[in-house]
Amino acid sequence: MRIIIVRHGDPNYKIDSLTSKGKSEAKLLSKKLTKIPVKAYYSSPLGRAKKTASYTLKPLHVKAEILPWLREFCGKVRYPDGREESCWDRLPQEWTSDPIHYTDKWYESELMKSYNVKEEYDKVTSGIDTLLENYGYIHDGKIFRVVNGNHDTIVLFCHFGVECVILAHLLGTSPMVFWHNFVALPSSVTELVTEERQKGISAFRITAFGDTGHLYKGNEAPSFAARFCECYEDDTRH
Repeated sequence: MRIIIVRHGDPNYKIDSLTSKGKSEAKLLSKKLTKIPVKAYYSSPLGRAKKTASYTLKPLHVKAEILPWLREFCGKVRYPDGREESCWDRLPQEWTSDPIHYTDKWYESELMKSYNVKEEYDKVTSGIDTLLENYGYIHDGKIFRVVNGNHDTIVLFCHFGVECVILAHLLGTSPMVFWHNFVALPSSVTELVTEERQKGISAFRITAFGDTGHLYKGNEAPSFAARFCECYEDDTRH
């Protein structure tokens, strides 16, 4: 089985859609995706993901099933002064200071337990497990039991934060490293495949992460969204 995870194109967050650049990215992405035999398409309910998906779906005359748990990950932490902030946008000295953040129990740190992180995490992990069970792969600890091995390909149109949660869950690790040390730029493509080296026992492997080859092929530079300043003095996002 193959899972293709697509981040939406360059976003216009104010209207929850795409910028003109994002639309160009989605058009170039569609040239890649429409050539791939796909069993089913799934999308976040948010506008920027649905708009990105539309450029692939319309030429194929197919629809994507909307999955609420594919929306951007909304787990938050709460500070003593009442501030609530995204759990997956923390400064390096904050999240790296607690070793538990590097483990599959990352959500049990004092910071992560301060608000709704585990609750939101469970929604996503339950969602992806249920979806994969429908395709014959049952999550069992760190591996998947295979009841219907297949070569189906599914595509998920979603967002960077939730993409990292899905990847970490399938690999049995922490999303903190994916969130802070990896970056999937707008319209990028990440692929995973199952590997069944023992009969009835499977694991997932990443064959591509954050691929933007379709943009380079179309002479379109990748967007900066999801990145921060390369040097502190830079006049870019801090």
